[in-house]
Amino acid sequence: MKGKLILEDGSVFYGEMLQNGNAVGEVVFNTGMTGYQEILTDPSYCGQIVTLTFPLIGNYGVADLFEQSDKPYVRGFVISELCVNPSNWQAEGALADYLKSRNIPCIYGVDTRAITRKIRSHGTMKGIIVSEAASEAEIAELFARPPQIEVVKEVTTKSVYRMLNHGPHVVVIDYGIKRNILNSLHKIGCNLTIVPAHTTAEQIMALQPDGIFLSNGPGDPKDLPEAVEVIKDLLGKKPMFGICLGHQLIALALGADTYKLKFGHRGSNQPVKNLTTGRVHITSQNHGYSVHEDSLAGKNLIITHRAVNDGTVEGMRHQDIPLFSVQYHPEAAPGPDDNTYLFDEFWTLLTKGE
Repeated sequence: MKGKLILEDGSVFYGEMLQNGNAVGEVVFNTGMTGYQEILTDPSYCGQIVTLTFPLIGNYGVADLFEQSDKPYVRGFVISELCVNPSNWQAEGALADYLKSRNIPCIYGVDTRAITRKIRSHGTMKGIIVSEAASEAEIAELFARPPQIEVVKEVTTKSVYRMLNHGPHVVVIDYGIKRNILNSLHKIGCNLTIVPAHTTAEQIMALQPDGIFLSNGPGDPKDLPEAVEVIKDLLGKKPMFGICLGHQLIALALGADTYKLKFGHRGSNQPVKNLTTGRVHITSQNHGYSVHEDSLAGKNLIITHRAVNDGTVEGMRHQDIPLFSVQYHPEAAPGPDDNTYLFDEFWTLLTKGE
């Protein structure tokens, strides 16, 4: 079936639709060469249509091992060349069948280079995936749908659960966490209690944590004023580590500001400089917002990491309380493992004085 991706500026990109079904969302691009299943199931992509810049997608199939949550959260998938005959010893099926069974609208055979150039030049924008035969009225109705802002509410855990271990007790606030992040915390020895995003500070402290972890997640951090207030109440009470959305929420809780990037950072190959060591790490990232550097003045925060490509703030540490955060995903999944040292730094904070 012929289909098309239409951007809100009127740009149209034609391709083949994997199955019937429309998609509406913010159109973004990811530069990773691998990890399409992790992207599909990363809750941070909730509400978005994801364009993959690497041309050949699906060549190693799909497997339960790569799932990062209970289901895919992307609104649509845009691919240049879709491989229908995967070859990989771990493969349990083909990507096309996976997308069909989970009703993920996908358009392939598309000029993804042109889409990426458009977004890089004009910024992320709303878009829709429809069949080539879609009427003007149908297209207008899809574009008229208001943007989804309660994305964290959609992706957060609905109940408290635990991953038991013998180390320090860490309460994880789930704004849309990936399984591999939990696995990384558990692997170093942390005893985890994972709580929904709407959990109050009083409820968190009643769990008697040794530390608090603020997860990644989708959307604009300014759409979560309640979460910011909770973090304000928790500041300084226990060691705290935040990543991605958690990093941005910490900044807001400390009185700093965030802003929307032109086209965001999404991929498993983003260079970040550790300003403490001078070393450049290759990181996995997925975010459309950033902490405004000028707003950090007078907040007792030290910038610890900086993006090499555009100079934006990628990490910070508080000078007076045990708190640090980074803008990226330290466990990658997929990608390099340059940044797992951050979990060790959190462990050091948790066990300091023992």
